[in-house]
Amino acid sequence: MLKKVLLALMVMVLATAAALAVILNSHPDMDAYQALNSPTAPPATPLKVRFLGVATVVLDDGETAIMTDGFFSRPGKLKSLAGRVGPDMDGITRGLARAGVTKLAAVIPVHSHYDHAMDSPEVAKRTGAMLVGSASTANIGRGWKLPESQIRIARLNEPMQFGRFTVTLLASRHSPTGFTGGTIDKPLVPPVRAFDYKEGQSFAVLVQHEGRSLLIYGSAGFEPGALAAVSADVVMLGVGGLGSRDAAFRDSYWREVVTAVKAKRVIPIHWDDFWVPSTGPMKPMPAPLDHFDVTMTFLRERGAKEGIDIRLPAQWDAMDPWQGLGAK
Repeated sequence: MLKKVLLALMVMVLATAAALAVILNSHPDMDAYQALNSPTAPPATPLKVRFLGVATVVLDDGETAIMTDGFFSRPGKLKSLAGRVGPDMDGITRGLARAGVTKLAAVIPVHSHYDHAMDSPEVAKRTGAMLVGSASTANIGRGWKLPESQIRIARLNEPMQFGRFTVTLLASRHSPTGFTGGTIDKPLVPPVRAFDYKEGQSFAVLVQHEGRSLLIYGSAGFEPGALAAVSADVVMLGVGGLGSRDAAFRDSYWREVVTAVKAKRVIPIHWDDFWVPSTGPMKPMPAPLDHFDVTMTFLRERGAKEGIDIRLPAQWDAMDPWQGLGAK
């Protein structure tokens, strides 16, 4: 009798695990949103922007290039949730090559979770970049033996100059989840558990370049009033988890970020499943972890109501986020 009960329990566990695996590998269909895809930038575009997944964005004006995050490793679900993670050297090599990146002035993690900052010190080493971020990000750099000469702890609201780019880091917050908060108070030496990459300070990254302005907002949380004096033509808006929040939170998020900066265009980022390798097309995070269709419905409705253009980013290809906005 006991053997039968144990066998039945084992069958139930295996069936549940199989069902969960199917759910976590079922991604929302992107076909319905093809009309929103950003076009590829013409070769003569003076300032090119590439979206490389999660909140990794590279801006290049032909003389200087800067990058947020620089996350290419994308370890799988099992390793991320139950094992130990560290930079995938081959994955970083492929990612930088695919993006055509050989030299950077700065790599700027928007916060210190592994899907943002884990690869940043290695990207800085390979490209000669300054690693710019919080004290927690600095300790990720130190744990990877990045020289102190390539580590800069940023100050909120203090403009930094990289070539013709002016970059200002503004206060932000991570989306409210079980992973929010915490600091990294000593050098972090991978491989470690993914949850050892604590948030640290979260930043919104304001980039200004010869009349153009872009706000890279890497996580769907906000510091009330932090952007009241900020203007940005385009917001690359982190929407990870936004579809799982209630309507009141989504309204507040939009108001505190998009409305506050008087944006003309919103380009959602951090919607892709960061457990999927970056060798193929990006796929939205599966339910129940997020609800991409809810997010897109919200963005389109609010955009239509307020006259704000909604565009999905080109994936890896260069784009001009200001195209058609009358920017300089």
